[in-house]
Amino acid sequence: MAQPIAYIMSRFPHLSETFILREMVEMERNEWSVRLYPLMIQEQAIVHTEAERWIPTARSTPFMSLGVLKANLKALVQHPRRYAAILGHTVAEHWRSPGELVRVLALLPKIIVMAQKMVAEGVVHVHTHYATYPAFAAWVIHQLTGLPYSITVHGHDIFVTQTMLAAKLRSATAMVAISEYNRDFVARQVGDWTRAKTHVIHCGITPANYVPRSPSRPTSARFEIITIGSLQPYKGHPFLIQACALLRDQGLAFHCRIIGGGEDRAMLEQLIAEQRLQEHVELLGPQPEDAITRLLPTADCYVQPSIITESGKMEGLPVALMEALACELPVVATDISGIPELVRPNETGYLVPPADAPALAAALTLVANNLDTARQYGVAGRKVVIDAFNLQTNVAALAQLLRPTGAGSTAGAVSREPSVKAAL
Repeated sequence: MAQPIAYIMSRFPHLSETFILREMVEMERNEWSVRLYPLMIQEQAIVHTEAERWIPTARSTPFMSLGVLKANLKALVQHPRRYAAILGHTVAEHWRSPGELVRVLALLPKIIVMAQKMVAEGVVHVHTHYATYPAFAAWVIHQLTGLPYSITVHGHDIFVTQTMLAAKLRSATAMVAISEYNRDFVARQVGDWTRAKTHVIHCGITPANYVPRSPSRPTSARFEIITIGSLQPYKGHPFLIQACALLRDQGLAFHCRIIGGGEDRAMLEQLIAEQRLQEHVELLGPQPEDAITRLLPTADCYVQPSIITESGKMEGLPVALMEALACELPVVATDISGIPELVRPNETGYLVPPADAPALAAALTLVANNLDTARQYGVAGRKVVIDAFNLQTNVAALAQLLRPTGAGSTAGAVSREPSVKAAL
């Protein structure tokens, strides 16, 4: 019989987080009954088809209501020491970051309700994506009920801030890192003791869903470049546009499509106009998953121009790179974070320094002028995706890791914690 597992994430549905959606679907195929607990229900114009069935079942809780107030009074009366300890530890960990303190205190009442719902549903494990607010929620639930939890760490959630990270990881039964880079980063920031409970399990895709790009191409065809990612500073789109201006000036016949939506769209539109690239660069906006699978094979090259922002925000290991390589596309990416674990120079793609438009343009020119060699890298990249970034294989490993009983179990290790049945 499938056991209930609660999934916590910041927002749902969120177009750019298909990797979480895919993981939940596969977890159910691995005999877990997934209960969805987003901290916020997000309204957006485009929703992945697979996400639509999850929306009605999402356990949504308001920040404050009469029911939330009653639930917190109940928890306070039944477990005053635990409630006070949670509140005190939260303030002690966040007082140096007033903004974060306000946000976690605003979340705390609804998290208490989530804890009560999870116990009522018989949840046996809590899994979170991101070490920020979702992990805080899991930590609170664990302190109140004893429910074991695990955390998947990605990118900005560990690179930008490490507030309360040590406490969250100490109480967790396991940390899942999406790359070796992430495992090493956390060990450097928090301590070597984290390595013992860290498991590198890559996000993954289903390679069979992606059709390799046809090698046949008219010799007169323009060079088609494509990139996928939310229009945010850390994605580095301005440097791609600057590189496109260099390609234009060199006389290369090309077309660049940028897929994604976000806060930087107006700025990018202005930059495209200033560089007189309207005929060369196209902003396609956010696209659903089925559109992505159709568009990727129409490109000659995929580019990931990501950078490291002043705050330290950067990629983890973009799923879009896996999708591009599954289509056997030549890939040009920046040499940051976990990207070199997938895009390997002279093997599966080309790496360039971040925030370097001339280097990006040079790599794209190299691909355009040597398509046969570049495509061989794409073929090798698909093999790496099949071997190491296969969704079914990797989620099966995660499902086994989190089982309360059996080999590889961590989820049941709560012998010194309060009894879940007696907690609420």
